[in-house]
Amino acid sequence: MWYELSQVFIYNFIGLEGKLAETAHFFVYDTVKIWFLLITIIFAVSFLRSWVNTEYVRAHLQGKSALYGHVAAAGFGIITPFCSCSAIPLFLGFIQARIPLGVTFSFLISAPMNNEVAIAMLFGLFGWKVTSLYIGFGLLVAIFGGLLIGKLNLEKEILMDIKPLEIELQADFVRLSFKERTKEAWDYTWDIFKKIYLYILLGVGVGAWIHGYIPTDFITQYTGKGNPFAVIIAVLMGIPMYSNAAGVIPLVEVLTAKGMLLGTALSFMMAVTALSLPEALILKRIISIKLIAIFFGIVGSGIIAIGYLFNFIL
Repeated sequence: MWYELSQVFIYNFIGLEGKLAETAHFFVYDTVKIWFLLITIIFAVSFLRSWVNTEYVRAHLQGKSALYGHVAAAGFGIITPFCSCSAIPLFLGFIQARIPLGVTFSFLISAPMNNEVAIAMLFGLFGWKVTSLYIGFGLLVAIFGGLLIGKLNLEKEILMDIKPLEIELQADFVRLSFKERTKEAWDYTWDIFKKIYLYILLGVGVGAWIHGYIPTDFITQYTGKGNPFAVIIAVLMGIPMYSNAAGVIPLVEVLTAKGMLLGTALSFMMAVTALSLPEALILKRIISIKLIAIFFGIVGSGIIAIGYLFNFIL
């Protein structure tokens, strides 16, 4: 219904025509749809998350077996609302709680890649099938990336002198009333929305311009089926960038509509959200350049493999 209403608004009420009308319609329709989905899904996830705080996550992971720790840390990444840079304080907290280094990296990889904003926007634009595959493959990269880092025994590459906690953390659930949980979830949802709505406008705006004015042949020439290196190029292009899911997913939608293979587009998104130069600069004060390079190399290779697999099965 909103699709038809936005058409009436652009073509009949405003009276636009041609490529400008097509671009404006894409912008209005996608912006409102994404805003609605974000508010709805972030509120639902925030309400469920009101039972669990970060101290619970740290306490629950403390002393667990290696494999369980990696799986749980990657899973916790889905319900923790962090970008690649804002996940670092909790990454430090994990180390302080004597959680194995590899497990902390499983969280650091998963949190920005699989957060609720990415899930909401992917679901709205591509449906459950693509969203489920993205989450599943993202968890695999986080779990196996953390496992591999853990096997390399790189604890000596931690530069900061972090004093371990002297007491056992307590894994207690947060006790709130239904009204308190609802208010907390709404306050958090509105706070997140205020922070990212401009990114959405920017991302959808760039996407709308590409949708209306960039020829399909230009996109498919470099990122279509004919280029076997398309995924590698997309990941290498994504790493220097810094954006959250709200800014990059609208571009993914348009690029795939223009002929970019979905796996290539999603690998680009993974690289932008999970790996970034600002993240590397912050981590440089915590861990050595050697460990940063290993982290980026392992995760980047995993994302490339996932991109090719996506292109094969979709």
